[in-house]
Amino acid sequence: MSLKNKVAIITGSGRGLGRGIAQVLAEQGAAVVICDVDKESGTNTVQELTDAGHKAIFIPCNIAIRDEVNHLFSEAEQQLGPIDILVNNAGINRDAMLHKLTEENWDLVMDINLKGTFHCMQEATIRMRERSAGRIINISSASWLGNIGQANYAASKAGVIGLTKTACRELARKGVTVNAICPGFIETDMTKSVPEKVWDIMVSKIPAGYAGDPRDVGNCVAFLASDEARYINGEVINVGGGMVL
Repeated sequence: MSLKNKVAIITGSGRGLGRGIAQVLAEQGAAVVICDVDKESGTNTVQELTDAGHKAIFIPCNIAIRDEVNHLFSEAEQQLGPIDILVNNAGINRDAMLHKLTEENWDLVMDINLKGTFHCMQEATIRMRERSAGRIINISSASWLGNIGQANYAASKAGVIGLTKTACRELARKGVTVNAICPGFIETDMTKSVPEKVWDIMVSKIPAGYAGDPRDVGNCVAFLASDEARYINGEVINVGGGMVL
């Protein structure tokens, strides 16, 4: 699954799941673009990767803002060359029961999780069509099936799956694959903050018996980004230890 000489943009990769994905892609030989709104975490992740001998740069970006996404891609190409791989990982949640969910928090989640993914996919598509090559991997969520208190989040992640399948149909003949990954319960800074009782309930739902690691998702991303996955397209892959069957 060598990604040598490939250039990858990973959104939301300053920490957590995105950071784990970036680590795996870098270890497989890709030059990685760390993209995040948090400059401190993004800079720290790049430092860790370069200290380990990998090629990495940091470009701050709010993917909900189109001009910033344009800058992300143009700057990445200027510094590293054409973009081979896009991983749409950036996302947020603002959980509330449906009857208490504010319009502001609905819009905020949609702007990042769905519109932001669209912005990045469109920029990547324009470039990858011209080169007749490319890999787009969208990080959705097991929550797209519906989750109490996550109407906005579930809807946004279901939308990502719709985008994935449509883009596959449009881009397959251009040599570009578009797939989605639905992580289950992954051990990140965000999940570590949940109460112990909630943690135990979540883990009890996983046939494997434990929470996943960001690198578990990263390994799946690396495969989908590789030449070996050239005939896998439009798929939605669960990475959750059997939590979603």
